[in-house]
Amino acid sequence: MCQTAMEDNLIFCAKKFQFAMTDMEKKLAEYKCDTNEAVCLKLVRFPEDLDDESTTFHPEYSHQLYGDDEVAFGYKGLQIQLYYSAGNLSTLFKVKYTARVTDTFDCVEPDDVEGKIREIIPAGFCCNTDDFISLLEKEANFRPFGSLLHTYKVHSVEAGEDLTYQIHKVDVSCPGFREYHERLQTFLMWFIETASFIDVDDDRWDFFLVFEKYNKDGETLYATVGYMTVYNYYVYPDKTRPRVSQTLILPPFQGEGHGAQLLETVHRYYCTSAKVQDITAEDPSENYVKLRDFVLVKLCLTLPSFSSEKLSQGFSDEMVSEAREKLKINKKHARRVYEILRLRNTDMSDEEKAREFRLEVKKRLYGPYRKNQRELTKMRKCLRPEELASHISQMDTRLQHEELEKSYQDVLAEYRRVLERLAQV
Repeated sequence: MCQTAMEDNLIFCAKKFQFAMTDMEKKLAEYKCDTNEAVCLKLVRFPEDLDDESTTFHPEYSHQLYGDDEVAFGYKGLQIQLYYSAGNLSTLFKVKYTARVTDTFDCVEPDDVEGKIREIIPAGFCCNTDDFISLLEKEANFRPFGSLLHTYKVHSVEAGEDLTYQIHKVDVSCPGFREYHERLQTFLMWFIETASFIDVDDDRWDFFLVFEKYNKDGETLYATVGYMTVYNYYVYPDKTRPRVSQTLILPPFQGEGHGAQLLETVHRYYCTSAKVQDITAEDPSENYVKLRDFVLVKLCLTLPSFSSEKLSQGFSDEMVSEAREKLKINKKHARRVYEILRLRNTDMSDEEKAREFRLEVKKRLYGPYRKNQRELTKMRKCLRPEELASHISQMDTRLQHEELEKSYQDVLAEYRRVLERLAQV
C-alpha cells in the first residue's frame, strides 16, 4: 500500500472512531441526572402525603455529596427519596430509576448514589414504606425537646386559620435529642452551601428548635419547622460570646417569618445573662445578614438612645453602650442599626437632609480607602519608583470614588428592604 493510501485509510478509521465515540457519548448522556431534581424530600404527617407530589421539595445544593456539577451518572429517571416523619424525623430512604447503564453497556459503572446518602443519614432508617407508615402512627407520642421559650401564631391562608408555633431551647443531655439531631442535621447538606456537621459532645453548644403544634384526629402533634445552633465562646476574663453557627428553616415553612421569630427569641434568651458580652454569627450568609438587620432594628426601636431625637444627633457612645448592655449587640451592628433607623427618619426628598445622610454613611464606608491612603504614605518611603507607580495605579482616586458610590447605593437598597419589612409588622 502506498504512503498516501495508508494515510487516507488512517484518516478514515479515525473519523469512524470519532463518529462512534460521539454516538456513544450521546447515548451515555441520557444516563445523567441533575441531583438537585433527583433528590426528593418530604416531611410526612399523613400516609397520603407519601404519594402527594405537592408535599415534595428538593435541595438547593447537592454538590457536597455529588460533586460540583451536581450530576449523577448511570441512571434514567433517577429518584432518591428521603422522606421524614414530620415530628421525630424517622426516615424512609429509597432509590428508584427506570433504567441503569449497566443493563445496556458493559464495563460502564453507575455512580454510587445510594452510598453517598448512607454517609450522611444515621442508622435506623427504613427502606420499606409499610415500616415507615407504622412509625407515623407513633408520631402522637413525640413531644418537643427541651424547655419552651416562646409561643407565637402565624395566619395560614391555605388553612384559613392561625397556626401555633413553639420555640424550645435544648442541650445535648436531653434524652433522645442526640439521635433526633443526627437526623435533623442531614438537611444542612441540601440547604447550606458550605455546611458541616458539628461535634455535639462539646457542651458549649446550645440548640434552639421551632415546632408547629397541630391536631390530628383530636390529638395534639408537633412538626419540625427549623432550628439554630449557637456556640458559646469564652471571653476573658468571665464572659461568653454566643456565636450563631447554623440557621435553617425547612422549605415548607420558609417565607412565613419563622427565622425572625427564632433569632429574636435567641437574642432575648441571651440578653437575660450578665455573663454574655455580645451575640455574633459565624460566616453569616447574605440572607442571614438581612434577617439580623431586621431583628436588631426591631429590638433597638425600644431603646431610648435610638429615639428620633437622638438619631438626628448622630451615632453616639450612648447607643453603643445601651445596645450592648440591654440587647448584647456589638458596636459594628449597633452602627448599622443606627444608619437604618436614621434613614427611616430622613426625608430623602429633602436634598440637604439626603446629603447629610449620604455623607454619614460614606464616612463609615470610606474606612478601607483611608487605610489604603495610609499604606500609600508608607510605601513612598520604602518602594522604588516603578513599584510605587504600580501600587498607585491600583489605588486610583477616581476609581475609589466610583466604588464608594456603588457601595453606598448597595447599602441604601439593603436598608430600604429592611424598612419595607419593618413597615409590614
